[in-house]
Amino acid sequence: MSDIKTVVQRQREYFASGETLDLDFRIQALNKLKEYIKKYEDEILEALKKDLNKPPFEAYATEIGFVYNELNEMIKKLPRWSRPKRVKTPVTQFKASSYIVSEPYGVVLIMSPWNYPFQLSIAPLIGAIAGGNCAIVKPSAYSPHTSSVVSKILGECFENRYVYVVEGGREANRELLGEKFDYIFFTGSVSVGKIVMEAASRNLTPLTLELGGKSPCIVDRTADIELSARRIIWGKTVNSGQTCVAPDYCFAHRDIRDDLIKAMKKYIRHFYGESPCRNPEYPRIVNEKHFSRLKALLQSGEIAVGGDYNEETLQISPTILVNVNPDSPVMQEEIFGPVLPVLEYDYIEQVITFINSRPKPLALYLFTRNKELEKMIVKRVSFGGGCINDTLVHLATSEMPFGGVGESGMGGYHGRWSFDTFTHKKSIMKKSFLIDIELRYPPYGNKINMLRKFMK
Repeated sequence: MSDIKTVVQRQREYFASGETLDLDFRIQALNKLKEYIKKYEDEILEALKKDLNKPPFEAYATEIGFVYNELNEMIKKLPRWSRPKRVKTPVTQFKASSYIVSEPYGVVLIMSPWNYPFQLSIAPLIGAIAGGNCAIVKPSAYSPHTSSVVSKILGECFENRYVYVVEGGREANRELLGEKFDYIFFTGSVSVGKIVMEAASRNLTPLTLELGGKSPCIVDRTADIELSARRIIWGKTVNSGQTCVAPDYCFAHRDIRDDLIKAMKKYIRHFYGESPCRNPEYPRIVNEKHFSRLKALLQSGEIAVGGDYNEETLQISPTILVNVNPDSPVMQEEIFGPVLPVLEYDYIEQVITFINSRPKPLALYLFTRNKELEKMIVKRVSFGGGCINDTLVHLATSEMPFGGVGESGMGGYHGRWSFDTFTHKKSIMKKSFLIDIELRYPPYGNKINMLRKFMK
């Protein structure tokens, strides 16, 4: 690893040259990034298979294809998004015009996790490049094969003084957080997010935190049970549940709980067969540490479906737990795996009170045909984002920001919001020399009466 201080200094010098500010330069950089991703598609898919046993379809859909969508959106719309935005000027400032300029922060740090190691490294970088910044990317050591490919792609695509990849573990993280950056973008756990925020505070560095938490799923008795089960199991088992917005636990109305579990069992079998741990398309848990943690959580309730695991392949079958105590271990931490506790409820107020008594979740999913219930949940429960009658797909669009609230994170990105995240909005008011109103200048005398006519 090159000396990080030297890299940061070189990036500062390069940014100061003004070359990254040019719109054509930024669009060319984004096009070049897309070209190199296409060149190394097969290596990316192979790395994701080695790190997480992701099947090619899932890897392409959730990682490579997602990045292509972000790139295409940014390349197409960046010229419009980057233009100065004219705004109204108060009459008290006649004669003047006002506008907002989006300017880059400078040298930014992007720290990405292991669960979607390609997408969550490159998607924020797209925003950083579009904004005109230089960037240092720190992928996770838990996904070494994908981190290596990310380093290879970005190393061939860009000069180190523009975009640089730092590989390594905790020591590399500590060294990076000891440097002063102009912006930090972190995706990961709440515990590490607190460390990043503390480090950023020492230099008053602005940051985005994309964290996680326990994202609830609510199934009302008016819901389509079959389709709800299918979509919940899909959302829970993509990447073997190692998704920050995966349904973490499910509240099912007492009248339909058993039917829902029966349907979930059917779709687990339909998706992955009788023995998911022998299915080559079923992703594995990232490492032994997390495998052991998840295996221990299986003891938190009665196993209604699943419960099998393979120590050699680090696979845990999709598992549904019932009769779960709200104080049990599985309800105290983000599960981040294919284990789904199902709790039952009689009245929706019980569910609202339960969710609101805990840290604000990153996502919430509601399955219902009741429009009044839909309005009630959206209005009274705070969460980062979510879906009505589906899971996960709210983040698969560039037309809405993705991000958390409270302990689940701060700030958002995707599409236009990625550009906004990595740029400072600089307000400019331009006054004319043709006229200068005396009202604002001393001596004031009785000018207040005239002032009240304008400002009331």
